[in-house]
Amino acid sequence: MKKRKNWWDFLWIASSVYLLLGIFNILFAWIGLICFFIPLFVAIFGGGKLYCNRYCGRGQLFELLGSRLKLSRNSAPPKFLRSRWFRNAFLAFFMTMFGLMLFATWRVFSGATLQETVTLIWVFRLPWEWADTSMVKPWVAQFAFGFYGVMLTSTVLGLFTMVLYKPRSWCVYCPMGTMTQGICRLKHGKERPDGAAVKGSCGSVEGSCQ
Repeated sequence: MKKRKNWWDFLWIASSVYLLLGIFNILFAWIGLICFFIPLFVAIFGGGKLYCNRYCGRGQLFELLGSRLKLSRNSAPPKFLRSRWFRNAFLAFFMTMFGLMLFATWRVFSGATLQETVTLIWVFRLPWEWADTSMVKPWVAQFAFGFYGVMLTSTVLGLFTMVLYKPRSWCVYCPMGTMTQGICRLKHGKERPDGAAVKGSCGSVEGSCQ
């Protein structure tokens, strides 16, 4: 019997629409904060990695493209990608870049010129002059440009590792996944060096990329 789908099985559509909306109106980037805060709230209030395992639309999108459309080599990700040191280092780097984005927003709030560009993979500045942000304050638009760049960058990295390895290999080193895993470790127990949880409802890093 075919398994009945639930509403959360279609959240990949929301992730796809979000990226498209950002192209037409950069201010929609603010919606992405939902994906930033909800996983943390779920982990803090006892849901463990429920968001990552069930509600992450981006993970579903990678699964759809990699498994159903056969765009993934379906190879196991390398061990270093699953290691605690790499995940923590990538989280630290990612949060540093996020902090710089907030600093750029603060500078515009303080009077600096709005930079109408989206930065991809922290290096490539994509011009976004068609974006009409005249209806909001410059700092609001600056945050939107920066945050959309963060979301676009993580998507590109996820697509890259999806093609090379298993469809949801991004989930292994996703900064949000690392943070929720850390919250779980604090609430339920420690983690083995290979990324597996000792006890509690944290799950494991390995299970995210199956």
